Amino acid sequence: MLRLLAAIAQADGMVRVMLLAAVAALSPVTSGLPLAAPSPVAAPAQQWRWPLAPRPAVVRPFRAPPTPWSAGHRGVDLAAAAGSPVRSAGGGRVSFSGVVAGRGVVVVTHPSGLRTSYEPVARRVRAGTLVDAGDVLGVLGAAPSHCAPTTCLHWGLRRGVVYLDPLTLVDRGPPVLLPLG
Repeated sequence: MLRLLAAIAQADGMVRVMLLAAVAALSPVTSGLPLAAPSPVAAPAQQWRWPLAPRPAVVRPFRAPPTPWSAGHRGVDLAAAAGSPVRSAGGGRVSFSGVVAGRGVVVVTHPSGLRTSYEPVARRVRAGTLVDAGDVLGVLGAAPSHCAPTTCLHWGLRRGVVYLDPLTLVDRGPPVLLPLG
């Protein structure tokens, strides 16, 4: 990489442009490599829980976009009735509690650096609040969402700018085999 940077510094005109284009093509941001990862999250020191009780049905699963600007589903939708308590999936500090695009959002930053997000949430806790796994963050709001006509909790997970599948944090139970055809 140092040789490439040295070549760029010494090059001029069209050669310099071509070398810069090569560097851009190899960078993870512009190469088409996804910035979202469906891979498991290893966080053994943290105790994780479902954000709703009892364990909810997954209405829509996580779907990583192929590129940061592409369509995808950057979280999971969990079935629940409006007014259901929304709980923190793990211990941490509420780093955001407010309204985004007309919906109440709560974000918890965990000691591992992971951030979980929850929406739509009404009667939210304040930003700065310390929470343990299972503590109530608010209640599921009745705001219209992409689960209409029913309500659901959109639960997200990020490490830095990378979106992860929040279901990797919790035990989903034994697999169920279905018959073919």
